[in-house]
This record gives sequence, structure tokens and C-alpha cells, in this order.
Amino acid sequence: MGTENFLKYVVSFLVEKPETINVREIQSEDNHIIELRVAPEDIGKVIGRNGRIARSLRTLVTAAGLKEGKNYTLEIID
Repeated sequence: MGTENFLKYVVSFLVEKPETINVREIQSEDNHIIELRVAPEDIGKVIGRNGRIARSLRTLVTAAGLKEGKNYTLEIID
């Protein structure tokens, strides 16, 4: 399972509208940015109180990237 699919799988349990989840990877030379978009009403559920869920998602993406030998950064787009 790729990092994008893994992130989509995890986020689908957090949101009300999992069909609106959009995950896109932007590659550069040494960094890979993963953009996460969800429905406007679900953005708070993905960020969490004081950003705790967003921080946890970033940790998961970083760990998945280490397994693949890539440097991933997660950006949550609202």
C-alpha cells in the first residue's frame, strides 16, 4: 500500500464524507509533498483540537516515507 492510499484509508475513518478525500503527491528533488483535501465541514476533524490529529497524521506520513526511503511532508489544504 502506497503512502497516499494509506493516508486516504486513515483519514476516511475521521471524516463524515470520505468520498471527498483527495490526496495528491507533488515531487521535488529531495522532498515529496502530500496534499490532503477534505470537505470544508470535515477540516476540523482532520486538524483536531490544537492540531493534535494533524500532527499525528504528519508523523504517520513521515514514518511511511522512511519505509519507502522518501522524505514526505503533509499539507492539509482547506
